[in-house]
Amino acid sequence: MSDGQSGDFDFRTWSHRASDWAADYLESIGDRSVRPKVKPGAIAERIADAAPETGQSMEDIFEDFESIIPDGMTHWQHPRFFAYFQSNAAPAAQLAEQLATAFASQCMLWQTSPAATELEIKMVDWLRQALGLPESFKGSFQDTASSATLCAVLTMRERALGFAGNKEGLFGKKPLRIYASGRTHSSVDKALWVAGLGQDNLVKVPTGPGPLYSMDGDALKRMIEEDRANGMVPAGVVICIGGTSIGATDNASEICAIAAQQGLYTHVDAAWAGSAMICPEFRHLWAGAENADSIVLNPHKWLGVPMECSLHLVRDPEMLVRTLAIQPEYLKTHGKDGIVNFSEWSVQLGRRFRALKVWFLMRCYGLEALRGRIRNHVAWSQRLAERLRAEPDFEIITEPILSLFSFRHAPAAATDLGDHNRALVNAINDDGRIYLTQTDHDGTFAIRFVAGQFDMRENDIDIAFETITQVARNLE
Repeated sequence: MSDGQSGDFDFRTWSHRASDWAADYLESIGDRSVRPKVKPGAIAERIADAAPETGQSMEDIFEDFESIIPDGMTHWQHPRFFAYFQSNAAPAAQLAEQLATAFASQCMLWQTSPAATELEIKMVDWLRQALGLPESFKGSFQDTASSATLCAVLTMRERALGFAGNKEGLFGKKPLRIYASGRTHSSVDKALWVAGLGQDNLVKVPTGPGPLYSMDGDALKRMIEEDRANGMVPAGVVICIGGTSIGATDNASEICAIAAQQGLYTHVDAAWAGSAMICPEFRHLWAGAENADSIVLNPHKWLGVPMECSLHLVRDPEMLVRTLAIQPEYLKTHGKDGIVNFSEWSVQLGRRFRALKVWFLMRCYGLEALRGRIRNHVAWSQRLAERLRAEPDFEIITEPILSLFSFRHAPAAATDLGDHNRALVNAINDDGRIYLTQTDHDGTFAIRFVAGQFDMRENDIDIAFETITQVARNLE
């Protein structure tokens, strides 16, 4: 029994043990059920109700970890995780995360972690180049796209108010209006809540037909003009590239042009799809994004960087810093010129050393191997869509956009296809071989499929087809 003092803990031994466990886990993860077969509360029942008064042995702690935690986890690194959007963690980047944890750095200012700050500047630029964006974009790593979108909405707010909102508040001012399609992510809605603009001032613009379901530019112009005529203040537009539900993608070139004519700030939410833009053949999907004021994409989704790592690019960093920087004396760095303090680029003051895992990932795998993975995911997913389309009792609801599409099972005997497909997605996930999620597309219940797990193989798609069709027909 340990007395709980750090001197009694053999870090070297246990870090090796943890690394061995992680390696074994990753090697065998495909043998596990993707989603755990546990009932709510089952894990909590096995955890003590209060912390121990004295330290316990690491042997006991690790034994409890092995017996309780893995079987209660949804395995996001599983090669047949086809739900939500993947949250990848390439092994080389996991190693970097361990090293960053050893530093335990607070990377809020240049002086608190010079190497972290300067590596972040370099890694942001490596990604900018890989994405084919102009040198005018600078940026930082936020925790998630939700935070980056909040930063963008706050910048829209301050720009529209002459940068007086932070000081004076919003009381008594004309309502500010932000525009986005109804197919954008809910993080845009939440950003307006947090920014104090209110849900009612997020104007949902109609979208056109598939396969892209893009924001209607004429409707956007009309809504902006109507709001101005009604005494409101249009402030910005959020452009969706690869929306979460079915991959909806706005025409960035058209929307940026309209926003420029109207004097509005533009933010591109490409949280998932943005990573695919390292492949030049997919860049038509966000053509014109280079004209936006800011862009967000998540390397922790499709590129293999572990959570949390969201790339926030801006054309005018000064505008962002003017919105978010606060500089009490204790956060000032005297006697150093030309430095960057990334805490002034985000809502958070405290910041993790995120750039290290990007550096390890990009050097270990290289851009061509990363492109190859994304190209495979797109090709394999589209092939699955065609296989399901060829089945007489399946329908493709929304066409593939990159590696995302939606479908439903439509047997002749089903009296309510919505209920039938709700039962189907639950049965598929209970089966354990694959994991899928659902969506509502214009009133139609549909099942989503998205490929993107870092180490998946083509035969994982075959297993997905077999699972979907077998489970569906067993429901009939």
